[in-house]
Amino acid sequence: MAVLGSIIKSAINITSRIPVRKNVYKQQIKQLQKLLTKAQFTAFGTKYGFNQILVQEDPIKLFQQNVPIYDYQSIFDAWWHRALKGERDVCWPGKINYFALSSGTSEAASKHIPVTKDLLKSIQKGTLKQVLSTKHFNFTKEQYETEILFVGGSTNLNFNGTYFSGDLSGITTGTQPRWFQSFTLPGPDIRGLTNWENKLQEIVDNAKSWNVGFICGVPAWIQIVFERIIKKYNVKTIHDVWPNLAVYVHGGVAIHPYKQSIDGLCGKPIIYLDTYMASEGFFAYQERPNAQQAMKLMTDNKLFFEFVPFNVENFDADGNIKPNAKALIINEVEVSKEYAMLVTNSAGAWRYLVGDTIKFTNLKRCEIIITGRTKHFLSLCGEHLSVDNMNQAVKLASVDLGININEFCVVGKPYQGLFAHHWFVGTDKLIDSEIIKQKIDSHLKILNDDYAVERKHAIKEVIVTVLPNQLFVDFLASKNKLGGQSKFPRVLKGKHLNEWLAFLETKNINIT
Repeated sequence: MAVLGSIIKSAINITSRIPVRKNVYKQQIKQLQKLLTKAQFTAFGTKYGFNQILVQEDPIKLFQQNVPIYDYQSIFDAWWHRALKGERDVCWPGKINYFALSSGTSEAASKHIPVTKDLLKSIQKGTLKQVLSTKHFNFTKEQYETEILFVGGSTNLNFNGTYFSGDLSGITTGTQPRWFQSFTLPGPDIRGLTNWENKLQEIVDNAKSWNVGFICGVPAWIQIVFERIIKKYNVKTIHDVWPNLAVYVHGGVAIHPYKQSIDGLCGKPIIYLDTYMASEGFFAYQERPNAQQAMKLMTDNKLFFEFVPFNVENFDADGNIKPNAKALIINEVEVSKEYAMLVTNSAGAWRYLVGDTIKFTNLKRCEIIITGRTKHFLSLCGEHLSVDNMNQAVKLASVDLGININEFCVVGKPYQGLFAHHWFVGTDKLIDSEIIKQKIDSHLKILNDDYAVERKHAIKEVIVTVLPNQLFVDFLASKNKLGGQSKFPRVLKGKHLNEWLAFLETKNINIT
């Protein structure tokens, strides 16, 4: 890593002197034109008149008029199922050889998201941008000479004779240049393991021989890795094994519920860097230290973004987008307003509803935070409770009570003629559920005015069931969802709710 450390540090010094383009609107027009040009002769491009859109000086207006908004199910039923069968030139030129499996936190079974060489190049470029952005953190050359550990999906992909499928993290890691793979951990043999427990055990067993300075992965699994390493080597903190660990690059879920626990496993402060990586691409990364963990949207990386105001005019009560939803572009958004994001990428996703909700925190720097999911919010009676509200309330309650709450989920339900919110809270401390209830409830009233109003009227009760953290992991295991990209949904509805309640029943847990 010594040579690589010098190269990276030199590259950062050079790029820090290069002026940065700031007209994101022009960047987005250029990216859309590139995407339309590449796909104009596909079946999708022919149907929606890409060649006509391209002759426009500003193609965005006609693009939005011609091409409908898609969610996963609608684009899969209309288009992607053809690519899955091996048909060429459906939504993107050529044959799709890779599909990322992403059940995410949706109601559907595993989604098949197309991944192309162009998309992988975009993801690699985004990764490089994030590495170069560490100029803002003033790392030494020696820090770049440490090793990078990725705790992600298996690179041993499934092949059915037509396409390869697996976690996006497995696809991206397995298709990285060999020179880059040689500088990263845990190595090809461990990366290829498909059994998640076996992979974690191998990482733990090899931990002492590695000089880890950077670690990447979903918070819940990073915490488990740290705990197991500390236990195996009978040490007090993870820094007793990895003294040079300085940076944790995380994503997938908000870090708030996990940060206190992870900090408690460390012997010294580490830097947390947020990323916005989805199966449809690498959208944003944290470019600079800041309190909000805000991320810079990549407006110049083969991605075109649109933003649908997340309100009753554009979405129904279940979070489904309405047919006449109004989408805005980058120069029309406002700070602190909540938007559902649409993405057009280099793998055949066109005006695609990712399912996340975001807010802009800084328009000039084009920085955003993720606030939740379009279908993972509670608004039984107008309380408009977002996942971001929930994360913040749990974080504050944890600090108040001096406990770690790593996992939680919330269920909205009818209650004595009105409504109730039922919280399932994961902590390994013995604590009265009534105390947690009071803390979460009081913080939510401050964080969300609508919630405060409805607590006086329609939300008659808040119920809290305290559970061991391990129970949430066991539930994921029961659904065969252990892995680098698996996470527990924060709001449970429909199928997920029924499965969760049935699981708790098998554990003889009284939830009344």
